[in-house]
Order: sequence, then C-alpha cells, then structure tokens
Amino acid sequence: MASIRKHNTYEKESYTYYPVLIIGAGVSGIALGCRLKEKLGFDQFRIFDRQAGIGGTWWINRYPGVACDVPAIFYSFSFAPNNRWTTFHPPGPEIVKYLGDVCEKYNIVDKIQLNTDVSEARWLEEEQLWEVTLTHMREGTGDLGEKDRQKHVQQHGPESVYLWKEVVRAKVLASAIGALVEPKAWPEDIPGRDSFQGDVFHSARWNHDVDLTNKDVVVVGTGCSAAQFVPKLTEPPYKAKSVTQLMRSPPWVVPRQKPPFGEEAWERSSPYWFSTVPGLARLVRFIIFLRAEYDWRLFGGEDYNHKERQKLEKDLIAHLKQTVPEKYHEILTPDYGVCCKRRIFDAAWLPSLNNPKIDLTTLPLKSIQPHGVTLGPGRTYPDPKDPNSSVPTGEEQRPADAIVLANGFDVGEWLHPLKIRGKGGRYLHDVWHERGGAQAYLGAAMDGFPNFFIIFGPNTATGHSSVILATENMVEMTLKMIRPILKGEASTIEVRHDVEMEYTRDIQEKLAKTVFMSGGCQSWYKEPNGWNSTTYPYSQLYFTYRCLRPTWSDWDIKWTTKGQTKRRARQALKYVMYVLGIVAVARGRKAGYHLRDIPNFLRVSTKMALMRILEAGTRLVEHV
Repeated sequence: MASIRKHNTYEKESYTYYPVLIIGAGVSGIALGCRLKEKLGFDQFRIFDRQAGIGGTWWINRYPGVACDVPAIFYSFSFAPNNRWTTFHPPGPEIVKYLGDVCEKYNIVDKIQLNTDVSEARWLEEEQLWEVTLTHMREGTGDLGEKDRQKHVQQHGPESVYLWKEVVRAKVLASAIGALVEPKAWPEDIPGRDSFQGDVFHSARWNHDVDLTNKDVVVVGTGCSAAQFVPKLTEPPYKAKSVTQLMRSPPWVVPRQKPPFGEEAWERSSPYWFSTVPGLARLVRFIIFLRAEYDWRLFGGEDYNHKERQKLEKDLIAHLKQTVPEKYHEILTPDYGVCCKRRIFDAAWLPSLNNPKIDLTTLPLKSIQPHGVTLGPGRTYPDPKDPNSSVPTGEEQRPADAIVLANGFDVGEWLHPLKIRGKGGRYLHDVWHERGGAQAYLGAAMDGFPNFFIIFGPNTATGHSSVILATENMVEMTLKMIRPILKGEASTIEVRHDVEMEYTRDIQEKLAKTVFMSGGCQSWYKEPNGWNSTTYPYSQLYFTYRCLRPTWSDWDIKWTTKGQTKRRARQALKYVMYVLGIVAVARGRKAGYHLRDIPNFLRVSTKMALMRILEAGTRLVEHV
C-alpha cells in the first residue's frame, strides 16, 4: 500500500498505483507534498497539474503589475520561510520562484507531472481505491481556460490538445485545485465580438504577444487584478494611448499596508536582519497575523461590528476624496458595507485615475464595433433612477484596439470541470446541488467520498487573512487523517453524514449574520440562490484550532487488523498504567510515603513493571 507500483504489467488492464495522488501543483499541492515528506516521512505520492509550470494561479496569472497584496512574509509557508523577499509585496514572478525553490528544497520536483489533466475520479467500493483518469496534453495547452481549450479542439481537432488517456488508481485522493481557476467568458448579451478587429483576452490569460503601444484599450472590470494592471498600461513598456475602464459598481479600496520604516528601508535592510537575528522574521510574521486577525471584527453582524465598519468606511472615503479627481467621487463611493465583498488593497489604482489617459466610467457596455465600443445609454452605478446623481447616462462611442476582460472567475462550481464519483456512483456536484450548494466539513471532506480530501475547499476564504495560513491548516488536518491509512492501520476514512450536514448548517446560519450576506452588495461570494460556498464565518484562530485538534468521533474509520491490534494495545496500556497508579498509591500509603514522594515512587514502579513485561516477552520469544 505504501509504495508506487505497477499492477498487471503484462496485462491489458495494467495500471499504476499511487498511495497518494494530488491534483494541482499550486500553493496547496506543494504544501501537501512538502509536509508529506517532512512530517510523515512519506514520498510515495504524485502531483498532477494540467498547466505547463509549477505555481498554480501564480504561474498562470502574468498580467502587468501582478503582485501579492498580502505581505509576503505572511503569504509564505511557515515551514519554508523566505528571509530575502525583495519587497514587502513582491511581484508574481518572485512568488513563482519562491514556490519553485520550496519544491527543490523538499526534493519534490520529480513528484510533479505537468501537462496532465485529471478529468475524472471514481471510487471503487470493492477495491477500496480511487480510479483516476488522466489526460496527457500537449505542452502549454493546459494553460488555456476550459472554454478556450474546447474552442481550440473544435477548430483544430482533439489531437491538437490531447495526446492519450491513462487510468491509474490511488488509495488517497487530494484535490488542491483552488477556486480561482476558470476565467469568466465573454458576456453573451454583448453583441458584435465577431466583428471586432482587435484582440480580446482575459487578464488571467494575458496575451503578451499583443502590442499595446499607442493603442486604445478597453478594460471590463474593476477587481483586484484590474487595480494592479490598469496603472501599468499607459507606462513603458506597454505605452497605451488610452485606457477606458468599465465599472459595474465601486469596490472598497484600502491603502495597501506599508512595511515598518517604509518601503526603501524594508527592501534595503529586512533581508539582512531577518537572516541575522534568529526568530525576528517569525516575530514580524506573527505581528502581521495578529494585525490581520484584528480585522475579523469587521465581518460580524452585531452593533459593535457595524460601528467598526462605519469607522473604517469614513476613513476610506476620506482617502478616496484626497486621492482621485472630484469627477470620480460619486461613482467610487460604495453604497454597501465595507467587507461585503473583497476589498482592494491598493497602492497605484486610485492615484492612476489622475492620469488623463485613463478614464473610469459606469456607462454599460452595449455593443462592439470593428474598431470601437458603444457605451450606454444608462449607467450601472449609481442607480440610473436617482434624480440627485450627476453621473452621465448618455450613449458614447469609444475607440478600441484591444479589450481586456477583468471580470473574474467562475467560482460557483467548485472543482469544475473535474468529475468526482463517490459511493454508489454519485457525482460530488450532484450531491452539492441536492444539498443547496458546495460544502465540505472544514472545507476538506465530504461524506460518501472516502479517502478524498480538498485543500482550500468550500467556505475556507476569510477576506482578512492569508490564504496560505488556511491552506496549511487544512494540510495539517489532512495529514492527521491519512496517517493511519499510510501506515496500514486503516483502509478508509470518511466524515460522518450527520456531522457534515450539521457543520454546513452552522456555517450557512452563521454566514447569514455576517456582512458577506447582509452588507447589501452583489459579490462572487454569493450564488443566485443565496448560498455562500466561499467564505468562512469564524476567525482563523478558531479554524486553526479545529484543524490542528481534530474531533476523531466526527469520522468513520475502517481499521485494519493491524490498526485494531494497535488500538487495543494502546487501550490495554492505559488500563495497565491506571492499575499501576492505584497500586502505587496504595503501597505508598501503606509504607507511609507522603504525597510529595508519589511521583518518584511511580517512576520506580513503572520502570520495574516494564522490566518484568520485557523479561516475560523475551521468554515468550525464546519459547516460540
């Protein structure tokens, strides 16, 4: 069970067996692989990823200005700290290099197989294994989004993308796919794309072959990615003539956290001090964690939480008005509570709106022409029926040589397009649909799907802390659950149905009282039916506790003979120690020992008892 091997080598039904199969070579997959080696001393696993490189979302997102909006010292693994980040918020390429360095440090590069898509997994009840279908792909085609990949197949044939299929088996299956995977498609209600003579691409699949020099660019969206790349488009090397940015509704924009002593001092001195003073980097990381955790007060539904949000909103509006031209004040003032949807931690976007080459508008995109777009009539914000608003609502024609979609990701369908079939042949997505939406116990496990774990699954995003912290928590819990399987002490482990249902009920009930659901905004956190499968309503401290101190009674575990024997031996040892304690106390009292003498007496008594057990065992072995 504990080694990778080939079954039925000479038979047609030959397959490769993996004790642990991990889907995804991003942050979560890397963390699980490293900790399997470091904590369990286990290296018989394989990580499959359809992309052509290691790093997940950081590998694929290559838009101008891509960077971490969480301080890197906190957006890094606790087990693999990096004391030499070049900046407080490093760019994407530096994060990809860090992830690659971690893989090299833990010697798992050879455990990662790229350009390989995991398309389906099916639980085999009789064999107690997962049957997994792998699709080997031409290099680079896995970097395409699912929709673009299917379009490529339609135009050039399946062989232009897919090479061959392979069916393997695994004892433990772990999904480390993540949520922000599939870019949203072109809005189908906007006519004219086929007539457009320019280039159209999504920011998550940035086309660097497109020369934007002296071009008119239209950007659809004002999310976190757009806030990073829009300020860069008019600067070298892109040098766009103009940028028209279309906004549906304003985000809350928070000034990005600055490092102690300023950016220059941090970049110049932090690598030296973190590498020289033992424990300093961990101390700073802990302080940043506490500062982030303090923001959890902003998400609750009590009067205190509402007042704290109002204080922050007042400060953010003041910052807004001090930073952007007056013509943008109205359209950039949100009409919903801060933290209702993801905040933008910004250092460049608001200041860039002073650039005359960049224009922000809430006129809706109505149609596309060969060399331009039609905006309006109407407006997406504020309400076009508001008589007190001076925001334009008329129709306008804007030139366009390129259109960049920054309209987010398809986040409602977790794990899509992966198909997971559990007990009874039931698909995971069908189970979620029947229960109201995507869900998982502690974001990691579902009843009816034994030996299957999700790293950073449903309801694990917080809105205030580091994704990597939550990921590490789920990895640690997963290791605790699969350890008995890898040791041959258990054949399957599965969260109980009643436990999963109660956990989900509590999560959704608690979320209903948070700003995520009651803040008055429309966000990708919520699905059309009101289900929230994204955010977590409690603090990260509590989530850490739940993951690191698992409740074993929440799980159904099928123990092997080895496991049952070991458990009985442990139980017997507990009884022996209990009896020894009673005997020791009785003898101590009879011999006139005082209470302070009991610990030493227990040590002597235990040692003598163990020696006698060892002697008896030796005689038994000699006899056999």
